Amino acid sequence: MAKPAGPGRPDGAAQAGSARTDVAGRPRPARPRPAGARPARARPLWIAGALVLLAGCMIAGLLDGAADISPWQVVLQVADWLPFTHVDSGLAPVEQGLLFELRLPRVLVAAVVGGLLAMAGAGYQGVFRNPLADPYLLGAAAGAGLAATAAIVLLPSASVPVAAFAGAVGGVFLAYTLGNTAGRNGGTATLVLAGVAVTSFLTAIQTFLQQFEVEKLQRIYAWILGDVGGGWDQLLLVLPYAAVSAVLLLLHGRMLDVLSVGDEEAAGLGVRAGRVRFVVLLAASLATAAAVAVSGLIGFVGIVVPHVVRRLAGGSYRIVLPLSLIGGAAFLVVADLAARTVLAPAELPIGVVTMFVGAPFFVAVLRMTRRVVT
Repeated sequence: MAKPAGPGRPDGAAQAGSARTDVAGRPRPARPRPAGARPARARPLWIAGALVLLAGCMIAGLLDGAADISPWQVVLQVADWLPFTHVDSGLAPVEQGLLFELRLPRVLVAAVVGGLLAMAGAGYQGVFRNPLADPYLLGAAAGAGLAATAAIVLLPSASVPVAAFAGAVGGVFLAYTLGNTAGRNGGTATLVLAGVAVTSFLTAIQTFLQQFEVEKLQRIYAWILGDVGGGWDQLLLVLPYAAVSAVLLLLHGRMLDVLSVGDEEAAGLGVRAGRVRFVVLLAASLATAAAVAVSGLIGFVGIVVPHVVRRLAGGSYRIVLPLSLIGGAAFLVVADLAARTVLAPAELPIGVVTMFVGAPFFVAVLRMTRRVVT
């Protein structure tokens, strides 16, 4: 039975401030739900499962390496590192130093870099509404590559990670500025075109610089193909930027869900689309710059992981972003383990491993996207 209208209200009028009207009695726009979204109660289960997967991958990364150390002794040594425990692993001080100074920081750097790249890729895909967008779309890779090449060729005493970070930030800033000044009506399409132009230009300068010091090409290509063996210094360098960018992106998951249904609907819900895009691009670009600064240019992580997450857990960015962070970490730890063991005692560049996985996956995503469009 319907309630009678209250005093002073016409019959059938919706009560002000109710779930379906605003304070003036006007109907509120329906809150959009992203395509493929899963129930909210499933999110903790997905995140818990992803964390268990990441822990298993990191333990596997510690168990194997160039040195012949018993896996059981490694497990005991890891247990000894835990708070309030003391276990005798039987490892010599040299072997303990190898685990602590080489394997552990390498696994942690791979986890941080993989998580940053995957989450940045998810952020870019949310802004551009395109599952093929990746963290290098706006020139971060080209800017980092140019700056790292310049540091190696022209300034041998300069820090390559610092130069790469500055170059990545500069490349994105240049593309974003060019996209905004070229015309406001172009929106995200103008930004993409600006990113293509900036990437081509910076890559041309990088190629030009490489001609001056041919003997240093091996070092340049080694950086371009990626490496996560920088040690504790590299990990400490990237952590502050990783924390800031991760928090910003995770806080904007709901906003990206709203943007996914269109700018007009977002405006009806009180979301400023331009501001959200700027903050997400800023955070994703900061994450990408921090990642390439310590690892070089590792491709496909930002496409493969968010797409798998979206297929498994749904399209809501409130779950895509955290799962991309955790899944990207697990993915790159496993990729680094493969790089260390496939041709042992030789070592593959980690970028080659991600290309072997990512290139076929990229083709599959492209074909699925084409079927949806047509």
